[in-house]
Amino acid sequence: MRSSIRVRFAPSPTGYLHVGGARTALFNYLFAKRMGGTFILRIEDTDRSRYQEDACKEIYESLQWLGITWDEGPDVGGAYGSYVQSERVDLYRKHAQQLLESGHAYRCFCTPQRLEELRNYQEKNKLDPGYDKQCRNLPAQESARLLAENTPHIIRLKIPQDRVVAFNDLIRGAIEYKSAVLDDLVLMKTDGFPTYHLANVVDDHAMEISHVLRGDEWIASTPRHVLLYEAFGWTPPIFAHMPVILSADGGKLSKRKGAASVLDYKNQGYLPEALFNFLALLGWSLGDGDEREKLSQEELISVFSLGQVSPKASVFDEKKLEWMNGLYMRERTSISLAELVVPFWKQKGWVPNATPVSDTTLVKVIDLLKERSKKIVDMVESATYFFIAPVQYEEKAVRKYFVPDAIKILADLCELLSKAESFEHAALEALYKNYGDSLGIAFGVLIHPTRLAVSGVSFGPGLFELLEVLGKEQVCSRLQTAIAFIQNAVATRTES
Repeated sequence: MRSSIRVRFAPSPTGYLHVGGARTALFNYLFAKRMGGTFILRIEDTDRSRYQEDACKEIYESLQWLGITWDEGPDVGGAYGSYVQSERVDLYRKHAQQLLESGHAYRCFCTPQRLEELRNYQEKNKLDPGYDKQCRNLPAQESARLLAENTPHIIRLKIPQDRVVAFNDLIRGAIEYKSAVLDDLVLMKTDGFPTYHLANVVDDHAMEISHVLRGDEWIASTPRHVLLYEAFGWTPPIFAHMPVILSADGGKLSKRKGAASVLDYKNQGYLPEALFNFLALLGWSLGDGDEREKLSQEELISVFSLGQVSPKASVFDEKKLEWMNGLYMRERTSISLAELVVPFWKQKGWVPNATPVSDTTLVKVIDLLKERSKKIVDMVESATYFFIAPVQYEEKAVRKYFVPDAIKILADLCELLSKAESFEHAALEALYKNYGDSLGIAFGVLIHPTRLAVSGVSFGPGLFELLEVLGKEQVCSRLQTAIAFIQNAVATRTES
């Protein structure tokens, strides 16, 4: 083992950062912080045909929002830069040449058309896929002639024959591959750029990476990487491959089944600390009977261990994420939530743009909504009646609470409320109690039609806190509208 812990997250900017990639970054980050090591961000952009410039910006933004910071990387620098692979191409070409000279690699002049025909032939005849090594033993004179004629070519790794390639995985234990199942890996492409495999190995060695923590889809590539380290005469890092993440129905995680981008979750109203906590528990657990599920970033750093990462697949349960997000929302101050919610209210035209997010009334609305909300967007969807008087009422509740007797009750309450000296929730509750006691009416007979009248629905935050936030003028206006609605409904039923 190297004397210092150095790990990296090395995404390819070919699309958004999905939750699987974020989980890999998070495990690398937690491990580095737990061990007092260094966490590196490296951009692997050598696949120029799929490169997306905006993807780099999204990767940075996603990680920063999630709370994952890096010690070395493209934007912060470091002693091992550059941390963008397209800026290190000369280094890869130098090492490819070194492999050619040592006899561990060779130039392949096969055309794309020939390789396609080979694949079709293998598929048709049910043969194992892979390169047939036609150029592996090409005479040096012929190779030199083709090279002098500028014939397009690639460089391949010469996989040793009749070998067992073994490596130890910290999560899965000993893994072995027979070299016969490994075809001669492409190292350099015709465009002069390296493949992922060469650039990855060269950079991990050059940047003194001690541990490679990555998704289990890279297990099959690891024996090839081990052979590359061997060809260069380098000591490989320690490998640990993270378990796969499945959708709730047991299938592969896809964008339709939960693998949305990290920023999608931000836009849907999830808090970064909730998503961080949730992702940490996908394939990792505390162990030793500790069943805690809600842990802060600091707590996770203090207890994280690769020994507690399971090789078994984990399930992305969005309902659990919502539950956890709700816990963190209730823990947040209403002021901090207002900074996230009020812009949505302004977009809908409910709140003037000049209104500060710290406005007392707006913060009180947040106070009432956050206890029942699981996402930021919930506090948008459920806040309508705080800003707009209902124009229709919950149908089932109308039949139950907007009965003829409710006309006099709401009228009496409207009169009492209009004369109330205090509109604080405690005073309003006392007013309702006194009125109900004077007539021998159950509290619910007063509360339910009032709630329906002022909000249009039969559920929500505490009624008297709601009335206080709405204010006397708005409450009395809405009660009058509800009275008229009931009177009209009664008259309509009588006529029919």
